[in-house]
Amino acid sequence: MRPLISLLMLVIVLSTYGQKFLHLALTPPMGWNSWNRFGCEINEKVIRETANAMVSSGMKSNGYEYIVIDDCWQTSRDSLGFIQADPQKFPSGIKALADYIHSKGLKFGIYSCAGRETCGNRPGSRGHEFQDALSYASFGVDFLKLDWCNSDGQNAVESYTLMRDALQSAGRPVVFSMCEWGLSKPWKWASGVGQLWRTTGDIQNNWNIPDAKEGKCWGGGVVINLDMQQGLEKYAGPGHWNDPDMLEVGNGGLTESESRSHFSLWCMLAAPLFAGNDLANMDKVTREILTNKELIAIDQDPMGKQGFKIKDYGELEIYYKPLQNGDAAICVFNRYDQSVNVELDWKDFDLRAIKMDKPLKMVANIDRKDIRLDGLFEVFDLWKEQKLGITSQILKVELLGHDVAVYKLTKK
Repeated sequence: MRPLISLLMLVIVLSTYGQKFLHLALTPPMGWNSWNRFGCEINEKVIRETANAMVSSGMKSNGYEYIVIDDCWQTSRDSLGFIQADPQKFPSGIKALADYIHSKGLKFGIYSCAGRETCGNRPGSRGHEFQDALSYASFGVDFLKLDWCNSDGQNAVESYTLMRDALQSAGRPVVFSMCEWGLSKPWKWASGVGQLWRTTGDIQNNWNIPDAKEGKCWGGGVVINLDMQQGLEKYAGPGHWNDPDMLEVGNGGLTESESRSHFSLWCMLAAPLFAGNDLANMDKVTREILTNKELIAIDQDPMGKQGFKIKDYGELEIYYKPLQNGDAAICVFNRYDQSVNVELDWKDFDLRAIKMDKPLKMVANIDRKDIRLDGLFEVFDLWKEQKLGITSQILKVELLGHDVAVYKLTKK
């Protein structure tokens, strides 16, 4: 009987561990990550100031909660193989930093790599997965980003599942962010392994330039990473999210219109929202974009549906995101460099251009016959914060170049 009892106890223990992870990331995680702005130039002063700014700026009260240290926090392993923080950059140690972040009512995230070395050539987790998971639990880590550099010969499914098992065995619930850049199509297998997975290579701080090293199939500017999300919406939902990478809002590479579009479209995609700017020194425009309550509510809608493109007129597109209670969000996206005036007919979600040389023509027929409005809806502009009437009326709107208009449709 003893083997049977032992087996039952093991099943109960594993089930208990699993239950701890079931409630994680039921809406897309929100927070800040150090990489886009600081790269390897990080230290505990920067991280503490960022945590302070997340609270004082109003970001925390609007749902941002994770402070994540990316690459270059670690330098070596001790004689027993345990990971060691850079003593110059983090003299107080990682646990003390995590405690400080927790004292602000925030959560703490950290970075490693599935390969033997990180992208910054620091010690990776390969061969130390369970050891590292124990270290993270002792630090008080709430979020782990696991990269994919220096992973030659490794299988992504096996490597990320191994770290998943290590995190669960350590007993501390940790949101697991899988960063293998979409190379193995993780949307097809990663649900149940991690809570979010990258669908692209690293985002670049520009509008639409491909990554110079890897080409368009890898990723690049905001628009390139956006286009790589087409068709992935069926794989996202509560506890498992497609991740087109972090936000570049506030880093100087985008105009105000482009920043507004970037944030709006990520919210329509139900993407994880991780600011990547200098929170302690951001300007008013950046803060207002990142803390738009109405757009954040679209991203965080409890149904967890990822938005998708329903109309494509080439340089003008319409995105649709179903919301709870039968409501919906609509985003009209202008890829043109110049302003356009359009009319939107809610009945069929058709766009008509005003005062343009040629009428708009569909360039890609996206057959979504299931998308229709049954009954009347009130229309609310999420950037202008004003009611615009009901869906029986034609809507006229001017869109600046590279800008968006986003509407919430509420059932009457």
